Amino acid sequence: MSETPAKRWFAVDVEADAPAAEAVEYAFNTLDALGTEIDHLRKTGTDAVKITGYFNNLPTAEDLQFEIDDALNIYEQEQTAIRSTSTREVEDADWLAEWKRHWKPTEIGRFIIAPPWSEVATTDKIIIRIEPNMAFGTGTHDTTQLCLKAIGEQYEPEMSVLDVGTGTGILAIAVAKLGGTDIFACDTDADSIKIARENAVLNGVGDAINFADGPIDDRTPQYDFTCANLTADVIVPILPLLLAKTKNILLLSGILAEQEKLITDELLKFQISNFQIEHSGEWISVLIKF
Repeated sequence: MSETPAKRWFAVDVEADAPAAEAVEYAFNTLDALGTEIDHLRKTGTDAVKITGYFNNLPTAEDLQFEIDDALNIYEQEQTAIRSTSTREVEDADWLAEWKRHWKPTEIGRFIIAPPWSEVATTDKIIIRIEPNMAFGTGTHDTTQLCLKAIGEQYEPEMSVLDVGTGTGILAIAVAKLGGTDIFACDTDADSIKIARENAVLNGVGDAINFADGPIDDRTPQYDFTCANLTADVIVPILPLLLAKTKNILLLSGILAEQEKLITDELLKFQISNFQIEHSGEWISVLIKF
């Protein structure tokens, strides 16, 4: 009897300047990556990182180049930030091993973010299990960590919550784990909503969150606490709507530190000058209280 051949996946490895890492991950996710990971190349003595994207089907060189260029433009990074690109095949067993090696429990404020397969010692922290299907929202990104810390500090029981650009659903799940029951989470990416629903069920809070595929609009009701972990170029045009739909607290993130003035200038147009800015790596969050 012949053996069933091992399933093969494809990996794209990009070596880049560290500030461009999120842009490359964004490009990988646009190309429907199964997952991504970042390795800091400390042995090179530089600030370079290797970003790896895993795929069912290898993207064409043209598509890969286009999406990386577009992402670099969105994140305001130079094309020269990309140092090298290569592709390889990965056997099924190797793929699983690499994920399990990379995704370890991460403590963030009141929470511990962990993949489903990991064991977490008894703790007073709130455990959130996330399937690592996407880079953003697995708890390792500075943007996600900034948001989770703010939620842990600012959320109060019985607050209604709007999560715009929910991704993997991690922020909405965090609120539900804190006891929230009036939570609306939306994303313009239908695949993200599917993943978010699965993660909510995995965490036993599927009934507490109303997920929707699509953007917020004038018909969206007001919420006590709004989270918008997006990018600056997405936040700016919908900022009036975000402000209009928020009663008490608006949390903005996904903003590069160098874009801080862009966002604060926009807030000043609405006579908002009292806000709190937190930094983490290349990223910031902006917390506004009304």
